[in-house]
Amino acid sequence: MKGNLKRFLSVFLFLLLVIPSSTLGYEKESNTEPLEFRNASVHDPSIIKDPKTGTYYVYGSHIDAAKSTDLINWDNFTNGYTTPNNAVYGDLSANLEESFQWAGENDSDSRGGFAVWAPDIYWNKHYVNGDGSKGAYMMYYSVSSTYIRSAIGIAVSKDIEGPFEYVDTIMYSGFTNVDAYDQNSNVNKHWENTNLSDLIKDGTIDEVNPDWFTETGTYNNKLYTNAIDANILEGENGKLYMTYGSWSGGTFILELDKKTGLPKYPGKDGKTKDGRMIDRYFGTKIASGYGRSAEGTYAVYDKETGYYYLYITYGGLASDGGYQMRQFRSKNPDGPYVDAKGNQAVFSESFDLGVGNFPGNDDHKDIGNKMIGNFLFKRDLGEAGTGIGTGYLSPGHNSYLIDKELGKEFIVTHTRFPQQGEMHEVRVHQTFKNKDKWPVPTPYRYAGETIEKVTRQDVIGDYKYINHGKEITSELTESSWIKLNKNGKITGAVTGKWKLYGKYRAELKIDGEGTYDGVFIRQYDPTSQSWVMTFSAMSDEGVVIWGSYSEASTDEELVEAIKQELSTSLPTTVISNLSLATEATRGAKITWESSNPEVISADGVVTRPSSDSEDAIVDLTATIESGDATDTLTISVTVLAEEEGGLSGYYNFNDNLNDQTVNNRDASITGNRLDNRGGQITYAEGVAGKAAKFDGNSGLRLGDGLITGDTYSVSLWLKPEQITEFTTSFFGAETSNNWISVVPKTSWGNTMVWAHNGDQWYDAPTDTTIPVGEWSHLAFTVNEGNAVLYINGEAKFSGGNFPNVFNSIDAVFGLGVNYWDTPFKGLMDEVRVYDGLAITVDEVQSLYQNPDGVVTE
Repeated sequence: MKGNLKRFLSVFLFLLLVIPSSTLGYEKESNTEPLEFRNASVHDPSIIKDPKTGTYYVYGSHIDAAKSTDLINWDNFTNGYTTPNNAVYGDLSANLEESFQWAGENDSDSRGGFAVWAPDIYWNKHYVNGDGSKGAYMMYYSVSSTYIRSAIGIAVSKDIEGPFEYVDTIMYSGFTNVDAYDQNSNVNKHWENTNLSDLIKDGTIDEVNPDWFTETGTYNNKLYTNAIDANILEGENGKLYMTYGSWSGGTFILELDKKTGLPKYPGKDGKTKDGRMIDRYFGTKIASGYGRSAEGTYAVYDKETGYYYLYITYGGLASDGGYQMRQFRSKNPDGPYVDAKGNQAVFSESFDLGVGNFPGNDDHKDIGNKMIGNFLFKRDLGEAGTGIGTGYLSPGHNSYLIDKELGKEFIVTHTRFPQQGEMHEVRVHQTFKNKDKWPVPTPYRYAGETIEKVTRQDVIGDYKYINHGKEITSELTESSWIKLNKNGKITGAVTGKWKLYGKYRAELKIDGEGTYDGVFIRQYDPTSQSWVMTFSAMSDEGVVIWGSYSEASTDEELVEAIKQELSTSLPTTVISNLSLATEATRGAKITWESSNPEVISADGVVTRPSSDSEDAIVDLTATIESGDATDTLTISVTVLAEEEGGLSGYYNFNDNLNDQTVNNRDASITGNRLDNRGGQITYAEGVAGKAAKFDGNSGLRLGDGLITGDTYSVSLWLKPEQITEFTTSFFGAETSNNWISVVPKTSWGNTMVWAHNGDQWYDAPTDTTIPVGEWSHLAFTVNEGNAVLYINGEAKFSGGNFPNVFNSIDAVFGLGVNYWDTPFKGLMDEVRVYDGLAITVDEVQSLYQNPDGVVTE
């Protein structure tokens, strides 16, 4: 017996040496190298896999697209709205001219530019090309000029990267029964200017439906949709369908002719067996309606389950809009679609509040399984990694991929991020079905993981815990702490019981909530840069929960880690209130004492010494407690005395980028973003002497710390060569989520100032958009929350409650570039920044009348 045991142990040890660790399921644990991800920005991504090369592509709004060989690293390959040499559409204006006659080019909300949105790309092997050959990639794109005047068109190519040639415009919305025009538009919205005229002429439709219009002849958007967000669905029966529609009257489905890709319009009105609308033109209603938030429909048939799964996004797309993905399913392509609780995707008549949009309403929040909303796996003090953690803001407008070759399924979305403004990127999450056959997304972005057998010991421990709930909200759900104990109990922020069954199946019974079912899977945590155990599960109410494992440590180790991070994270020189943490990792407590509470209180309130006093040095002492471990840390902080306001930076661009004040905050050249390099700035004749010339791919970074409080002024001259939406002229940022931007043009505010302080958005709009090819003077003043924007010496905006953005001495500033948008193209001159001083209207007018005059030293 001893001999057999000895031989067994020898063989086992030998196998450990020679068998790859991945065979034993430990590959991810042993891989300690940090992963790098290459990211791309594509809004409303529609995914497709090229069967020839295995390359994945996502196409999205604003003619953006990216490709990847592994769903991990993405590269953009298009050139946006460039025309005539557009990477996707060639001569964009000429190619899509028929669609643009209705919407989307230099019209109404797209005045001065384009609005080509949310395409879906599909390989149609049945499509008959003009040369008689079969097979083409079909791009179903949207063009839009208002929230209801839009159209869906088709373009095709034999090459997955294009260029795509126009075929037809197949669906219109926003039409009227009277001659009517939108603001800043020459388009007559009468229905006769859509394809309805031809459909009536050829007998497809007998006549217009009177219900399409209100009593005054306007478009009835409580019942009928905004024609955007097409999605092509291949049914079990081999038929093709198009789902589409946004907000307004809901989402519809139409069958398509496989050879042409064109809709088979019903021609007659009717109702489904369960009472849903069938419209002669729009098709069968499958979701939402009555002006509630719902867009970005994507449907996919799953042969394994026999279900058609329908994904829709609720909320608004901006970082504060509460965008979030919802899920339904049906046994039939045209519905009825229901969620896990049995709620129908089509909203009931009880939602009818009349014609119009009601974006503030959240009365549909309980309808649909909520897949992913705003969340943050918060990195607490003392944890591995840096930053605030890993999370999303407003993830949505997803597509879905069933990859037969990989044997995996993925949800593909764009998302914004906490404390990063409106910057967005593509994210891919692997999904797994729970016991009720509902696909549930995993917590972290896909990093190549494959689900494997796990043991109880693998999953026991502390987890960051997220419950996505059902709310439609801009609020960020931050993780709390729970523990999966070895006795099968759950303790911490929620209580209950858990179990591992099968090879990796997870069941969590949460007290007062119900049972969640899903999987345990090891994933890559970008914050700790390590592979960790996670769980993902959904309840029979359609609520998704996530967990992310945190490595265990002793109380002493935890206190020491918190102490080390505190010693380097607090600023040593301050001018505004401090955020003094009182909680840390796994519930550790921190209390504070101040050596001079009149300057810095124990809760971080800062009172600066007056301008005739010296700077103050204050010792802050933190007491850190976790379990039985306690330690203290003292940090010395200098509080700067207040300063007299005045000119902090002046740039006249007379053949140099020097700051003309004694502060020596010289400018430097950037590339197409504030935080990169590689651009070029030249000089040309200015409004006074020389001016800086911006080529549309470059910008300037001014000296740091130009503004250090809630009172300041900016004055500058602009001569745009072109004007594009959101392009900044002057930009200042405390962080990428705390900033102000002087913007020559937006669709809703003309020339305006736009600001965000992490919680609050602020618009300072005007009634004017400065002209191209002419000099204009802009001045903007803020005085403790009171803001005024001047154009050519005239006050065009005045308002209160302007957010306090600048709370440190090292905020960054730029001209012509920010972190996200198209750079400025044109000339700038005579840029002045005042800190601690809001210049008067007389001083603004003096700067306008005497551009090179010195107004306040």
